[in-house]
Amino acid sequence: MAEKGRRSGVRLTARGAIALILVATLAGYVLTAVLGLSYLVGAAFVVSCLLGALLVNKRELLSLVVTPPLVFFCATLFVELGRAFGSVSIVQSLALGLYGSLTRGAPWLFAGSAIVLAVAWRRGLRDNVRELREELKAGAEMPRPRQPFVPEPEGYFEPKVYGTPRGDD
Repeated sequence: MAEKGRRSGVRLTARGAIALILVATLAGYVLTAVLGLSYLVGAAFVVSCLLGALLVNKRELLSLVVTPPLVFFCATLFVELGRAFGSVSIVQSLALGLYGSLTRGAPWLFAGSAIVLAVAWRRGLRDNVRELREELKAGAEMPRPRQPFVPEPEGYFEPKVYGTPRGDD
């Protein structure tokens, strides 16, 4: 029997939530190209960030919180690389395309990151951070006191011969 009050539903791993955000952002770029509505990229990113933060397992909130900027950058880099291959100067086209896309997407990026942080905080991010601190504290070794210098016994560095010499065959 299921526990009372426990929700049964879709739960994502952090990787699944990150993949959701990436695929939705790429789909937003495709819809922008097809429909010509520039806000679709940002809207897709923000909505997928919200869904990812709501659907991810509580124990994996910390992994999700730090990734939206990287996911947005990777999606933008992928799209701009595709656009740059058709131009005369790939590097120049890529640099200008990245600059323009990231500049236009900055408000959406900040909104998506803030939403993920707010939802994750509400769902228990504070507990994840506390657990991580305790694990790091428990895993840290206490520094050992320095041992005084003890010189090696005389003759230590003399070569030793192992085995017997081979005879001439």
